[in-house]
Amino acid sequence: MTALLNRQIVLARRPAGVPVPGDFRIVESTVPDIQDGEVLIRHAYLGLAPAARLRMSETRSYRDPLALGDVVYGQGCGVVVQSRKPGFEEGDAVMSISGGWQDYSVSKGAGLDRIDTAVAPPTVWLGALGTSGMTAWIGLLQIGRARPGDTVVVSAASGGVGSVVGQIAKLKGCRAVGIAGGEAKVRHVVDDLGFDACVDYRAPGFADALQRACPGGIDVYFENVGGAVRDAVWPLMNTQGRIVVCGLIAEYNDGQLAGPGWFQILAKRLELRGFIMSDHASLRPEFVAEMGAWYAAGKITVKEDISHGLEAVVPAFIGMLQGRNFGKTIVAL
Repeated sequence: MTALLNRQIVLARRPAGVPVPGDFRIVESTVPDIQDGEVLIRHAYLGLAPAARLRMSETRSYRDPLALGDVVYGQGCGVVVQSRKPGFEEGDAVMSISGGWQDYSVSKGAGLDRIDTAVAPPTVWLGALGTSGMTAWIGLLQIGRARPGDTVVVSAASGGVGSVVGQIAKLKGCRAVGIAGGEAKVRHVVDDLGFDACVDYRAPGFADALQRACPGGIDVYFENVGGAVRDAVWPLMNTQGRIVVCGLIAEYNDGQLAGPGWFQILAKRLELRGFIMSDHASLRPEFVAEMGAWYAAGKITVKEDISHGLEAVVPAFIGMLQGRNFGKTIVAL
């Protein structure tokens, strides 16, 4: 059998602030022979997420940092081309939570799931039915414990996670208020995704506009951004409100993570909790059942920001960190 050639994007140097193309390079290598218990996957799509930026820094976060020369961490979906692991067969459509920025990946099965392309296209399994959707579902319902009648505010509301948070909130009887950047995204969040309101954080008077959009205060805040956006939310939190910390994209490039308003936590008895989706992997069947039913019934709107080719990964990733994406950021290989 002719050896397969794998193209990989590796970390060439640690970014100083927002990554630039020179922080990465594309290398080629031969795909290794798989061993017993392993599966070889040919990626069709890569799903990009801000969490990869955290692992590019030398400081440890919730996972060890990438070493220079490592394939950049990321989610992928595609087809099994070889299997020496029971339960996976050649031709199976799969999604890997850590396939990486490359054409092929080898998996021992951890974080590897079959996907049913008759239920939804592969790209949806990277978004609403994948890590982004499950992150939204766990954060809002398991961590934030959103209840009917709650006002739920979500930052980065037009992105892969935030767009699903607001839609689930509406399905559960909550009032959904989004925060997004730019008039086009604000209109999309309200007109297409069905949020009750959305506020442009780039517009003058953002804090006052957010207060007007939440006249009864905020019960659940789903945090994806941090920074000045978070600071505008704190004064509006209701007593015993819940703050779900999913990401801090505005702070990832600073090298410093700012602290919250501690007096607000004390005075309003707020509950503040960070979470990592992979800690709740056992809930995936329950999530897929509920989200799959919503998607099949047309109750979930999906918007995808798709680029093409491995060479497009780095520009798409940088654009996402700068808020230029519109929906889930995906690269088709």
